[in-house]
Amino acid sequence: MLVRASLGMAITMLLMGLASDIWQFIGLRLLAGIAGGYSSGATILVAVQAPKSRSAWALGLLSSGVMAGNLLGPLVGGFLPPLIGIRATFWGASGLIFIAFVFTTFMLRETARPSVPAVEEPPKVGWSNMPNKAVILAMLATGLLLMIANMSVEPIITVYIETLLEDSRRVTSVAGLAMSAAALGSIISATYLGKVADRIGYGVIMIAALSVAAVLLIPQAFVYAGWQLIALRFLMGMALGGLLPCMAAVIRHSVPERFVGSAMGWSLSAQFAGQVIGPVIGGFVGGQFGMRSVFLVTSLLMLAGALFNWRALGHSTR
Repeated sequence: MLVRASLGMAITMLLMGLASDIWQFIGLRLLAGIAGGYSSGATILVAVQAPKSRSAWALGLLSSGVMAGNLLGPLVGGFLPPLIGIRATFWGASGLIFIAFVFTTFMLRETARPSVPAVEEPPKVGWSNMPNKAVILAMLATGLLLMIANMSVEPIITVYIETLLEDSRRVTSVAGLAMSAAALGSIISATYLGKVADRIGYGVIMIAALSVAAVLLIPQAFVYAGWQLIALRFLMGMALGGLLPCMAAVIRHSVPERFVGSAMGWSLSAQFAGQVIGPVIGGFVGGQFGMRSVFLVTSLLMLAGALFNWRALGHSTR
């Protein structure tokens, strides 16, 4: 999957730089989405291959790398076109992805799983045969809520910050910082929280992260300066940084080896759904009840997620 995704993305990015009209470009963007999925596949691979005792730490390290790329990518993409041109920027991105393809093909070594004895045919991998359904549902809901919390402010963030600043020329830059602050906080905390979770328990970290994020969302509705919103978004990102590695680790510990890939795939699908639903919720709530209410509604959703995890995971630390 990783080889296919990296090679497919390298080719489509190269072709984007050669597109001659908008429809070709749109078609290539569609192909890029179909060919993509490298980070999703990497998450599944790390979840399956990492030792169970250090799975959250390993996934936290991967999560930090992915989020760092998400932060640096737009910055580099905005810096290069004036220097080398838009088409050359696509070719440069294609070259970087091709390097990832080479590393994946020749340097990645996957440890083979022990074969299942042929005495008895194992049950098919599917939801009906999935053990610990309540725990898996809690992880799906948590992934959904995490992305909703990060993306719900996207439709209103620029207009909201405009109400906090006297100089309208700074609106876009402050809005960009506010959106990036949460990701930066998660980059800093993900590996550390994953390491702590391996020691004290994944459920503890997840419930605490959702609860702290719910609390930090409330003052975001009442700030009166842009720097306050940036600081609160950064702290919220630090709190949420441990969620992704802990979710994957809980799935790894809750299902047999042969079910891990399917369960991780559903978890990633829930996160993608949150990226779509979050802006829709934020736009609707902001339009109907005011921009500040978006933060309060998102806070309630995060609190509901903490309660759901507490019920699903009980008082166990694993």
